[in-house]
Amino acid sequence: MTRAVTQRHVFHLVDPSPWPFLAAFSLLGLPFGFIAYFYGLEDGLYILSISFRQLIIVLFCWWNDVIREALLEGRHTSRVIRGLYFGLVFFIISEVVFFLSFFWSFFYFSFNPSFVLGGVWPPKFLVILNPYTIPLLNTAVLLTSGVTITWCHHAIVAGDKKEAVFSLFLTLALAVYFTSLQYYEYIHAPFNISDSVYGSIFYLMTGFHGLHVIIGTLFLFVCFGRLLYNHFTREQHVGFEAAAWYWHFVDVVWIFLYLCVYVWGSY
Repeated sequence: MTRAVTQRHVFHLVDPSPWPFLAAFSLLGLPFGFIAYFYGLEDGLYILSISFRQLIIVLFCWWNDVIREALLEGRHTSRVIRGLYFGLVFFIISEVVFFLSFFWSFFYFSFNPSFVLGGVWPPKFLVILNPYTIPLLNTAVLLTSGVTITWCHHAIVAGDKKEAVFSLFLTLALAVYFTSLQYYEYIHAPFNISDSVYGSIFYLMTGFHGLHVIIGTLFLFVCFGRLLYNHFTREQHVGFEAAAWYWHFVDVVWIFLYLCVYVWGSY
């Protein structure tokens, strides 16, 4: 008999798994690869690519185990699901604090511009991006994706698979379009990350947000596959709700980024 049958409690005691260790090892390789690449070392890009591919494989295997535990073994009881919700809330709170540190730096330097920058913010010698071109389009794209993912959630609750698949596909298309626009903006920006503290903070804030968009897009791709294979029911779709909450968090962060960094920071 499996533990799911013999256990006399509603909690899920996770079996020993190699995935947390391998995921941590992969994440450790990413900064090492970035640093080596920035310093021009030959193996930097190789370490970065190997670590990233290993991380993708580990996440695939880890997600596969979680899906198996939920669907086939029945270990995600109501008490376990409530714990997953609490875990997701605490994770999003930690992400809020993470981005808050960047906003703190941005406002500190903007309200106290150094004489090296000309005593003004943004620096006089920099050509700043127009906030009403690509950044405004990206804002509309990301906010629209928030609407479509909410549409998908309502479709799942209503039991309309066709509508749910269509709306989630639209969300993924908008997510990829947003990332493409961000990449286009980066390669055509009139300044880079080494152009004063403004360039450093701009690329750190928008870059980390872009990384979260990519992570959320991968999350949604997994949900899209699960939706096609009927893993979500009207009563239980925790995996999708986690992805939707994370995506709404990305939306909210972008609104503050756009208003503070692009609009207010350009005057």
